[in-house]
Amino acid sequence: MAGKTRKSEASTSSSSGDNNNRGETVVSDCGRRKSSCGYCKSTSRTSVSHGLWAHSITVDDYQDLLDRGWRRSGSFLYKPEMEKTCCPSYTIRLRASDFVPSKEQQRVSKRMQRFVDGTLEVKKSVEATKHPCISASACSEASSSGTKKSLSNKNKEKNVGDHITNYLSEQVDNVIRTCSESGQFPCSVQLPKASVKKVSQAKRKLLVEGAEDLMYSSNIAFQIAATIRQARSIAKDASRSAEDNPLSPKIIAEKLAASLDQLANTNGLAIRACNGHINFYTATTQVSSNEDSHIALGAQESATERKDFSLRKSSVHPQGKRRRLEIRLKRSSFDPEEFALYRRYQINVHNDTLDLVSESSYRRFLVDTPLVPVQPTGDGRVPLCGFGSFHQQYVIDGRLVAVGVIDILPKCLSSKYLFWDPDFAFLSLGKYSALQEIGWVKENEVLCPSLQYYYLGYYIHSCSKMRYKAAYCPSELLCPLRYQWVPFDIAQPLLDRKPYVVLSDFVLLQNGESSQPLVPENVMEVQGDENHNEDSNDVLIDGGDDEEDDDDDEFESDDDDSGPDSFGQTSVEIENGNVSDILIGFKGSRLRYKDLQPAIGPGERLESQLRRYKRVVGEKLAERMVYSLG
Repeated sequence: MAGKTRKSEASTSSSSGDNNNRGETVVSDCGRRKSSCGYCKSTSRTSVSHGLWAHSITVDDYQDLLDRGWRRSGSFLYKPEMEKTCCPSYTIRLRASDFVPSKEQQRVSKRMQRFVDGTLEVKKSVEATKHPCISASACSEASSSGTKKSLSNKNKEKNVGDHITNYLSEQVDNVIRTCSESGQFPCSVQLPKASVKKVSQAKRKLLVEGAEDLMYSSNIAFQIAATIRQARSIAKDASRSAEDNPLSPKIIAEKLAASLDQLANTNGLAIRACNGHINFYTATTQVSSNEDSHIALGAQESATERKDFSLRKSSVHPQGKRRRLEIRLKRSSFDPEEFALYRRYQINVHNDTLDLVSESSYRRFLVDTPLVPVQPTGDGRVPLCGFGSFHQQYVIDGRLVAVGVIDILPKCLSSKYLFWDPDFAFLSLGKYSALQEIGWVKENEVLCPSLQYYYLGYYIHSCSKMRYKAAYCPSELLCPLRYQWVPFDIAQPLLDRKPYVVLSDFVLLQNGESSQPLVPENVMEVQGDENHNEDSNDVLIDGGDDEEDDDDDEFESDDDDSGPDSFGQTSVEIENGNVSDILIGFKGSRLRYKDLQPAIGPGERLESQLRRYKRVVGEKLAERMVYSLG
């Protein structure tokens, strides 16, 4: 496949002379790596992978490593040991030309277009700069004196009411998200957004006896129950009656109302569940024509804070005018504006503390790259931007709102991470950026025919928050043993039963090529019986599966490699593995191990490490990449 310029005989190891100007790959072997797991939240070292440190790597070699289940975090390369790790991670990809957007994905694109056109009715955030709650009277006081004079009292009351209902809706959404993350609601089901509405005077007494102080109500519990019921029906798991269903609208409303107690305490509202509805009551029964102004949503902030809040809102989502959206692709490099956005995203979305979001960790994770850049050649083999690591910026009216960190390789665009401005969460920037990246591949395949796929990172079936990746279909998963691509529709029912499956076996069985599993049964057994809790991260496309924290890892010796595993060879093949042609970097020279051995003498431990290295990267890459011994 890809050729490299090597010193000594390295140049003869390339599989194609056409690409011999793309540099060379030099790696150091870190061996087996054990760490805590960010997916199932295991506190013990249950996540097992093999690690390599890449001093440099060609785009061709990294493409081949992706197709063997590897990923990178900065310059660190890692590959899960699928039969040993707690959460088996399958590489997932999509052929861009075959992509069929779902209705939800189409809605995301249309929403962005309406926002750019200035026709989208934006739900303004009521999160103040210094306090999450703001008084209704403060909203009207924060507007300019000229605007006050031009508005009628009716319009003032309507604006105040809108601020309150939007605020209450967001608080209910937060509680729903918390219930999903804690397992009270199914995590694999995308739940609807809450909508709290003002109850008219005429309807108040019709809803509940003695409800003269009922101000707002939401029927979100009915929508959640219907969504869950529909999902269970699709999954053929709707055997229980509505009365027996523990997630009936009444139960859901009671759960949500109980979790909203804190909101009631801080904002002078009484919140109760009533026959599946979530009702918001004033503290008093006296209801005036201007009752909205008496709903105090945290009135302790100063006049200065209220003014800051009003200016911040008006500058974020001005309605009625056309906006300019720019998507810029740039080579990976440190950008202070990007880092500021990343820090804000990590603190607000992932709840990281400020001390954890350092510039050095950001550089190490999302800026540093071992990929040797390739410039465009104009011959249809390289896209106009070239190959390598890039940051794709999304800019609205000059304001940076999202950054996608991606690798562009000979066969694919590999999505690594996305961070975005929390003020623009309503645009579903994770989904939107994925759609843009898929579209980019389709457009550039015309110019560079080899570039056909969109890689979404790892798919972890046992982690509910990762399942969204399969929504970009028709997708494929990489078989962990034979490195063949298997349609997700075939893999899904198998993964429903076992977290680790040799996917290609079942494809062969479907084709009638064998009547028995083609690998020993103990290879296919579930490794452990852990309860895989979801990650609290609700980002849609963020490649968050690729972030590695090396500070808490443990590396161990590779001397004991007995037993079959998912690296593609049995223990017998490993024992008899020939390591003589592995390319070694030693004191500035590039030599085959067979040529180096006379100089360094026999080494059982080194040969054991080389056998394992050859097994995890494959024979061709082991003979092409430089295994550095210093």
